[in-house]
Formats: sequence, structure tokens, C-alpha cells
Amino acid sequence: MAGQATSYELEQGDVVLPPTGRPVVHSTTGVISSGHYLTSMAGMRMMLTGGNAFDAAVAASFAAAVIEPIASYSLAAEGVFMLYHAASGDLLSLSGQGVAPAKATADFYTSRGLERIPTGPGNRAHFSFTVPGVVDAFISLLERYGTKPIEEILAPAIQYAEHGIPNYEYMLERLKSPATLEQFGNYPPGGREIFYQDGQIPRPASLLVQPGLAATLKGMLPTNGHGGDRAEGLKFARHAFYQGNIASTIVECAQRVGGILTMEDLAAYKSQYEEPVKTTFRGYEILGQDTWTQGPMLMQALNILEKFDLRSMGHNTPKYIHTVTESLKLTFADREAYYGDPDFSTIPIQALLSKEYGAQRASLINQDKAHPEVPAYGDLSQFSKNGSASPVVSTEAPVASGSGSSGGGGDDGGTTHVSAMDNDGNMVCGTISGGAFAKSAFFPELGCALSTRIEMFNCTPGHPNVVEPGKRPRTTLINYIVSKDGQPAMTIGCPGGDNQAQANLQIILNVLVFGMNPQEAVEAPRFASQSVSNSFYPHEYFPGRLDLEDGFPETTAEALRALGHKIQRAVNCGMGATVTKRDPETGVLSTSGDPRRACYALAL
Repeated sequence: MAGQATSYELEQGDVVLPPTGRPVVHSTTGVISSGHYLTSMAGMRMMLTGGNAFDAAVAASFAAAVIEPIASYSLAAEGVFMLYHAASGDLLSLSGQGVAPAKATADFYTSRGLERIPTGPGNRAHFSFTVPGVVDAFISLLERYGTKPIEEILAPAIQYAEHGIPNYEYMLERLKSPATLEQFGNYPPGGREIFYQDGQIPRPASLLVQPGLAATLKGMLPTNGHGGDRAEGLKFARHAFYQGNIASTIVECAQRVGGILTMEDLAAYKSQYEEPVKTTFRGYEILGQDTWTQGPMLMQALNILEKFDLRSMGHNTPKYIHTVTESLKLTFADREAYYGDPDFSTIPIQALLSKEYGAQRASLINQDKAHPEVPAYGDLSQFSKNGSASPVVSTEAPVASGSGSSGGGGDDGGTTHVSAMDNDGNMVCGTISGGAFAKSAFFPELGCALSTRIEMFNCTPGHPNVVEPGKRPRTTLINYIVSKDGQPAMTIGCPGGDNQAQANLQIILNVLVFGMNPQEAVEAPRFASQSVSNSFYPHEYFPGRLDLEDGFPETTAEALRALGHKIQRAVNCGMGATVTKRDPETGVLSTSGDPRRACYALAL
């Protein structure tokens, strides 16, 4: 047997198993990764016919609304993006996050006895409908950076919706959630007749046809009067969704169940390009969305962790997990105090991301003992040149819970991620979400549910995340671009509610500190602190709780318990992750697919 271990002249069998369950996907022409193989193929179809990374990402994302509705993602929802356009040099974030309607004020909710803005399961989910944002972001990406007409972009999604896709195991497992059927019953008929067969879970590989969603998608196709002009076709699609027949259907559906969306709300919506916020770490630059997301949390954590020799601790050792977790608790505390839409509040982002502040926060980590609850937010007064250093504290106290399952965050099936790169150096990634079956109201005539992300606001006057008309809720959706020597080299994203910033941080550390390839980085076991008020209604909080995926040995769990962490095992701590890289010397592209869900990466 010992001799066989060193012999490589074999016609069958293997000497050793590969280091990952799936291979890194390489290409010199184009790569795409998403939450499902048909989603990825929708994007690859664009590349096969001469399209670029932006065409591919948008086609895949439209298709994902058909293929991945159980990923808490709907066409009438939202998405956030990071992009690099090689020809122009644009390196930007793009907000397709839906905003609060004009009638959504703190007084509107508190006058109805609602201290917290509710969602499902329950019959008050309509109070949380945001203005759909992701479709405008898709069209904007195509207008500025794409090459394909809207007819080609929508063709895969329409095909999948009209002719059907095979039901797959990951989706069927999530349809078993009692909360889904309960919520369909709260807003009948919901999606019962579409996604179930006589109220029962369909068989794997049975056909899922979605006629309502097919009609919505086809409603964005330009009429013959546009003569095939690409710009006019995109203009038509936007008008149909935000001012035309689709907008009318969205508003009629929302108002029928008591929602407050209006035609004026949809017509006024515009996605937003922004300069990313950023920090540096070990010679790399990490860029992401501003404080209308929880994106800067990862950057704050990196500034803290610069003060520790993480590599010498060893990957996923108790000391490493403890140190990373404590850094995240500190940044969660700052998120609760300081983060909100910077278009509505003056946010001290420069102070939050200063290296000096990171060093001060690092000094608060006790290497021998876990902080038992949410730490205090930081005092920014000595670091703040612009922006308030004295936050308004939310009057909504966290709902402290025991060690049970966290409610409402959607971590079991929520959100999906698409990443694409091409041989021109273009790269784009999007984290797209909203319209969870168990939280919202599903409308068969639309073929989807509306996003309920207004639940992420609070009703505390003066707080940076207080609900206001036209404002973006502090979304959990995030992703990142990593640059080296001024050259964008990598995109990173991982869905999973409040676990997103935590998972993305671990994945970045896997690559930059421990030298993992894209597939190793996403397959490595992850952990997540739940010692923070959850962003989703009812905003539960589990003091001191630390979730570990099953890949961690019990000895690690016991060592963390000895430090004061309340350990709970979790099926996943963020799922659907992707790392996509471009080698600046060779131009070789590489990407990965997270085996925690039905993710697939493809190469051209």
C-alpha cells in the first residue's frame, strides 16, 4: 500500500483526492459564476455570441429571477453591484437598492402602533414594500457598458419562464418551509398553484412553468416600432417597468393588499453609480459600497485585524476564529450606531475607516475572553474631520433571544450572487435579493413577490437609518473588488443576510492571508457571530452566540466555549459565495462555485 501512494502511472483511480470538491474554473476568454447552472448558462450564452461581462451578468441576473425565486430574489426587488470597465477605467459601485415610497415616514408606522416595521410570516408584510430597484440597475449597466440589445438579454429568462425549468433539489428543500405556504395563505392565492402541486412539494425534475413572470419579462420587449435600435429598446424596457403596463400592475397589486407604492414612486426611481469606499490591507486595496449597506464593516474589521498576526495563529484555529469574531462584534456595534444612507445623513465614514480608529478598536479585543454581548459603539470624536461623531442611538432595543435559530434573516435560502469577467479586463459582480416567499406577498399576475426591505429601517428620529421617503434602507447586500498596484484583480461576494460581511471577510482573508485559490476560499468552513441585532424583522439578537459550520471539529468548538462563546452548529454561515480573479500578468481568469447551494461556474 505504501508503494501505491507514490505511484502516478495509473490508468484509473487517483493517488490522492483533490483539495476541493469542485475545481477552479479557468479561462482566457470569459468566466461566469452564479447560484445555478442555468443562471450561469444564460450569461454564457451572451459571451458565446460576442457579448461582454456586463451583458453576461445582466442576462444571468434576469434569468435568476426565474430559476432562483427561493433565493429570496425577485424581479421586483433590488441588487448591489461592483464593476470595473477596462476601456474607460471606471471602477464604481452601483446601487439598485429599492427605496422607501413617498408615504413611508416614521409617523406613518408609529401612528399605526408599529414600533418595528413588520414583514411576514403575517398579514402586515405590505407595509414593507420598497420601490423595485434592480431592473433599473440592469438597464443602466447595459446602457453604459453592455453591447447586446434587450431582446437578446431577456431571451434566456423568457425561455425558462415560458417553457419551464426542471425543479431542482435545492429549491424543493426550501419549499418545504411551512412559513412559505403560510405566507401564501396570508396573501392568497400567493404562489401555491405555481410552485406546488395540489399543495404538495413537486418531484425533482418535474417542470416549473411561470406564465405570470414570462408575461412580465415579455412586457419589457420593445415593439416593432423601434426598428431594432438598441438604445431605444433599453429605453422602452425601463419605461414599461417603471411607468408603463408593468408599473401599473406592480402598483395595483401592492395597493390591493394595503401597500403604499404609487406610480409616482416607480417613475421617480433611479439607480445610482457611486465612488466606492475603500481601505488597504497587506498591499491590497479593498473597495465596496458605502454605508447605505453594511459593506464598510468588512473594511473596519480589516483595519482592526491588521494589528494581529493572523497567519501565525493558523487558519480556522480557535485563536483565529476568536480574534476575527471579536473584530466583527466591534464593527457591528458601529454599524448600529453610524450606518445609514449618506444621501440623507452625514456619516463619519473617514473616521470609521481610519487606520488610527482601527488600531484603537483592536486594543479592545481580549484574547482570552469573548465579549458576552453587543459591545459599545466607538467614540469617533478624535478621528472625525467631517460628519457627526455623536450618533443618535436607536430607541428600538434588540429583541434578546436564547440560543435557538435566528428568525427572519433568510440565511437558509436568501439572496444570490452573479460574477462575470471577460478577456477585455471587464469585471462585474452583483448581489441580488428581495421578495422572499415567507416574508412578502406573491402576486401571480406579476409572477413574483415584492421586496420588503423597508423592514431594515427604524423609526427613531435623527438616526441615520430612520425611515424616510426616497431613502435606501441599510441593506445587508454587499460585494467587493480587490485591487493590487492600482489594477482591479478580484471580485468577491457571498449571500447570507447579516452573515454576508462576516463571510466575505473570511473569504478575503482566505485569499490574501492564507493564499487559497478561489475554490478553496469558498469551500473552507465558515463561522458567524449572531451577537448583534439582526437586520431583519423582528430584529432578534443572540448575546454571545457564535455559529460554526459542521466542518469545524468539536475540539475547536470546545476551545471557543472555553473563551466564552456560546457555540451553535449551523448548516451554513453564508452560502453561494464566489471569488473571481484575473491574473494581471497572464490575463488568465479564474472563478469558483460554492457547494453549499446549487452554484455553478462556467468558462468560455
